[in-house]
Amino acid sequence: MSNTTENPRWRTLLWAIPAAIVAVAAVVFLARWLREMPAVADFLARYPGETHLPETAPVGIPAWLGWQHFFNAFFIVLIIRSGWLVRTRQRPPAYWTRKNTGLLRTKGAPKRISLDLWLHQSLDILWIVNGVVFIVLLFATGHWMRIVPTSWEVFPNALSAALQYASLNWPVENGWVNYNSLQLLAYFTTVFIAAPLAIVTGVRMSGAWPSNAEKLNRIYPVEVARAIHFPVMLYFVLFIITHVALVMTTGALRNLNHMYAARDEVSWLGFWIFAASVVAMIAAWIAARPVILRPIASLTGKVSR
Repeated sequence: MSNTTENPRWRTLLWAIPAAIVAVAAVVFLARWLREMPAVADFLARYPGETHLPETAPVGIPAWLGWQHFFNAFFIVLIIRSGWLVRTRQRPPAYWTRKNTGLLRTKGAPKRISLDLWLHQSLDILWIVNGVVFIVLLFATGHWMRIVPTSWEVFPNALSAALQYASLNWPVENGWVNYNSLQLLAYFTTVFIAAPLAIVTGVRMSGAWPSNAEKLNRIYPVEVARAIHFPVMLYFVLFIITHVALVMTTGALRNLNHMYAARDEVSWLGFWIFAASVVAMIAAWIAARPVILRPIASLTGKVSR
């Protein structure tokens, strides 16, 4: 007899799946019931789900944003994977020690870290560089107006969009011109709140933080950073799952053309660029193994087992 049902994790999963289905069905039923109420119908008519952009807001999605989107997705997927390994792997496959030379020379011996943490922090640096380029281009081209709230009406409109999604009568999508208010708040939260939180908490836990700064360490304890960093990672996972699901279910070909081909049309070009990006991410995921990482890490430090 199989011991699957004797495993507590499998029992939890077996209960979680039908419970999740029932919960989703209950949310849909409740949202549809609410939409039949006159007051809610009036609310949806007053707040259709999106706000008007400033007159100077740009229209369309430029090619640089598509490249930024790819690099951001590429790095964040690998960052989540490496961060999870740092958190869960009991015995790292190798360790890395920074070379104590040149501008990086310190008084004490450099701290030894796991190869997983070296990969995580290396990817963090690349992700931050990509993010800085993104922010500069965002404000230089005026595209910040598409993901930064410019009116308090964004909040009731976001509630309206959420109710429309929950009732499965989704708001009309036209991301080429304007995101709905729920999308706008999600993008704003991801770019201007979650990403900075991931950075400042990651820096606090890294070897770059000055360990002998007693006053600074009391003001910003490492325990606080750890308590924030992991939930932020979970937020990114939830955002990615939701984002991909909505892209695929609200006009996949057109959405992928917006994001990857910088075109407002329904064709397969954006899909094939997206498919190539997924292949690149899968290849990087598979390649991120000790046998490949060790020689790369040894270029900047000493790798030991």
